Amino acid sequence: MERAGFSVRFQCEVKPFCRDILRQHWPELPLDDDIRSLDDSEIPEADIWAAGFPCQDLSLARMGPRSGLRGNQSGLFHDFMRLVRGRTPRAIILENVHGLLSSHGGRDFAVVLKALDELGYGVAWRVLNSKDFGVPQQRRRVYIVAMHRDAAGPGEVLFEPECGDWNSKKGRQDEEKSASLFQTIIGDTVKGPLVKSIAHCIYAESARHTGTDWSRNYVWFPDGRVRRFTPNEVERVQGFPDDWTRPRSFDERQADRIDSLRYHAVGNAVTPPVAEWVGHRLMSVMKAQDQETLRSSLVAAE
Repeated sequence: MERAGFSVRFQCEVKPFCRDILRQHWPELPLDDDIRSLDDSEIPEADIWAAGFPCQDLSLARMGPRSGLRGNQSGLFHDFMRLVRGRTPRAIILENVHGLLSSHGGRDFAVVLKALDELGYGVAWRVLNSKDFGVPQQRRRVYIVAMHRDAAGPGEVLFEPECGDWNSKKGRQDEEKSASLFQTIIGDTVKGPLVKSIAHCIYAESARHTGTDWSRNYVWFPDGRVRRFTPNEVERVQGFPDDWTRPRSFDERQADRIDSLRYHAVGNAVTPPVAEWVGHRLMSVMKAQDQETLRSSLVAAE
């Protein structure tokens, strides 16, 4: 959001390691540790509230039944909406796994839409894939934009009239099917290292994969050696600068533990270039609305 021209006023994060990293980058910013006990009066005035409520109860990667918004983690959406009711920000950005759309046959997503509609928000949503924003990762996430008393604005933010880079040309039946990006290998075929040209989605945690998605994302060498991604490589795959999640000081004897915490933090994060794209478009729509309001006020004054 800062890349899009906004200034951050407040943050809330429950994970201690993630709070430490946030403090490194925003040392002067108010930072709360639990949305469940947060009172809306503690939140500074701001035009936009952005939230990525936990996905564990919604994710398709989860083995077994999904609890959805009834779960203890994804159910934090209701705590977020409690705060929204108290303050009614001008715009809201929500991000979550695209499993939110199908959870409980779509009923959970209906709960989200109804909660926003009841407070007077116009809403639009779209599934965006990180690989379409210059990031080498297949990561589909649903982005929801809501604007108070504005039915048209959210759609203008998430849907562009022009073709995006990811709009492919219409295919023909006699064309040869292109190879899967997951089957395309890049690197030095003689000495290595070798990797898939695009990584599978980096998960923070799930019942199926480890925090590094070690079973699907890895680096290998022609001589048979295999290794996991380093924390910096995972940051690059997610679109972060190198060492973004590296604490400035820690006991080197805890290096393995720090690596695990970094993997988890990156897997839990929003892909910055995707959020930046949404932020730029929201900024553009809000500025256009403000200019129109100013023109209307001048006409009324005349």
